[in-house]
Amino acid sequence: MTHSPNTPAPWWTKKLDTSAPEDLTSDNEAFLQDMVEEKYSVDSPLKEGPWERADWTPRSVRCGLICRKIGVIPQWLNNGKKFYTTLLQVADNHVIRYTPPEINRERRRGSRTPNFGIQVVGADSADPRLFKAEYLGLFQEAGVMPKHHLSRFFVTRDAVIQPGTQLNAMHFSVGDFVDCQARTIDHGYQGVVKKWGMKGGPASHGATKFHRKMGATGGGGNMARIWPGKKMPGHMGNEWRILKGLKIWRINTKYNVLYVHGPCVPGPHHCYVRVMDTILPLRKRKGDGPKPPFPTWFADDYKDQEIPEEIFDESLHRFTASSIEFEEEK
Repeated sequence: MTHSPNTPAPWWTKKLDTSAPEDLTSDNEAFLQDMVEEKYSVDSPLKEGPWERADWTPRSVRCGLICRKIGVIPQWLNNGKKFYTTLLQVADNHVIRYTPPEINRERRRGSRTPNFGIQVVGADSADPRLFKAEYLGLFQEAGVMPKHHLSRFFVTRDAVIQPGTQLNAMHFSVGDFVDCQARTIDHGYQGVVKKWGMKGGPASHGATKFHRKMGATGGGGNMARIWPGKKMPGHMGNEWRILKGLKIWRINTKYNVLYVHGPCVPGPHHCYVRVMDTILPLRKRKGDGPKPPFPTWFADDYKDQEIPEEIFDESLHRFTASSIEFEEEK
């Protein structure tokens, strides 16, 4: 029932540089841009060679993606049934860092995930001049441009991805079930009628300044106090919520868009959403079924194959196909 504060911890790395921007000419701006591209393209760890890959097992836990929620649109099945999907666009993802389980176990004593490594993923490249030097130091190991948003995922040893690797929508396949996690819409401070759906007082007949109040807060006698967990006015929204077991119906490989089942993915439009393989036992991949791209999808493995721009589920209706036909009863 408590609300987590938005103030970052004192040991958190400072991100934005609030200094005043300098007045630069177009030539100076182009020179700085060339210097930035040269600096962040030389120290890439991918030049040392790819890491050794392992085979996927049902116990493997892969890394997730950071997507942007860009809207909700309807889709139709082959039998004509209509349903809604949420569009999640993979926002320029790169792997930033990997922390092995040994170091994770020392830093997070008493954690529920001591045997997992930590894979840090960044989304949306940005101009390095917008950030502080200590924040830019987080990206030296990966050799990529600084990112607007960072998130971490717990992975097993066999699912480690080399820092500097780019992630796209092909990390998942059509038909996969995923878990989507994001912060809900921030409504600010709200009363009990909007926050908890309480009825409030009467609109007339003697009601004075009681129209949207909550009423009694506690009992009398020996229990004359407000019980813990009482629903009262307060901050509404901006809380981490996760929606599990959502099916991917369609993938657009050109714009890296995932069509995820349902319109109820948490968060407002254009917010960041964490997308991971589902943990639901009846919807996760089994050992006897098709294997996912492991540890992720690499374009070098599909040089000889033509990747279609749109990938559809078998039961999803394609607008380029013929429409539904109805036969007359004889």
